[in-house]
Amino acid sequence: MRVLRAGEVHSPVTAPAPQYSKQYPMMQGLLDRISDRAGNLGTSLKTIARVALKSRRPTVTRGADGDGTIVILGNGPSLATALRDDLALLQSSTCLAVNFFASTEAFATVRPRYYVLADPHFFDKADTDPNVMKLIAALRQTSWPMTLFVPAGARKAARLFDGTALRVERFNFVRADGYHWLENLLWRHGLGMPRPRNVLIPSLMIALQMGYRTIKVLGADHGWLQTLSVTDDNRVVSVQPHFYGPDRREEQRVSAVYGQLRLDQVLESMTIAFRAYHSVRRFADRSGARIINATPGSMIDAFERGHLAD
Repeated sequence: MRVLRAGEVHSPVTAPAPQYSKQYPMMQGLLDRISDRAGNLGTSLKTIARVALKSRRPTVTRGADGDGTIVILGNGPSLATALRDDLALLQSSTCLAVNFFASTEAFATVRPRYYVLADPHFFDKADTDPNVMKLIAALRQTSWPMTLFVPAGARKAARLFDGTALRVERFNFVRADGYHWLENLLWRHGLGMPRPRNVLIPSLMIALQMGYRTIKVLGADHGWLQTLSVTDDNRVVSVQPHFYGPDRREEQRVSAVYGQLRLDQVLESMTIAFRAYHSVRRFADRSGARIINATPGSMIDAFERGHLAD
């Protein structure tokens, strides 16, 4: 240890930190592994508690048909091009639609076989939000065989769609992460899924649980970063365009939600979604399935790229 000279002061601020990773690489590696395992243990224990409290018996069953291919229709702006250029192909495909797709003319044209609603807003505001009321009415009038997937915790769903031709099935809209073996066990049995930041994540997991081996994704632009801004009064603005064009009421609702968030919270939410896609990709690989992102210009980097007609 060096002895300080007269008048010399030791500064804890400027003193260099010990570089354990350089001097003791084996020790640093051991500490990293211990830290990772401790973190995974804590996350896994939280997952077990969360699943025990929130998950219910899912009713998603294996039912992949045809050639085992399904097309998931996100509502991003690029879907308008697919509906225009590849309508005949979509009509002959097994399709899964989401959110407000049923409120558009394309719903009765494409006639999707599956539909997913995940956001609690669709059930909590079914009697007060005009857009949700229009959506529910459109779904209730479905005249072809279609399965609607709703969260197991959505108690109002049975009442909303009782007496319709829809087949209503339930999935667990519950985050489940931790050790990979625990994730795979819970995901395979539908007791949880990668952190469900948006409706595309449960849609992908449901398709995998039903046994589809090729999943093609359209309308998943995810160009959120391109529309993100902050006003001079520090209000976060995120414009989220859809293929069916703008709706004033829905834009006001989304604006009110984002107006309560800080920029770091919005960016963290986006990160959660993009990270979850990589978890879905890992589960698909273990299941022997392929997820093909057929969305031109999509920001999702987890899935292989391709085209609808491939």
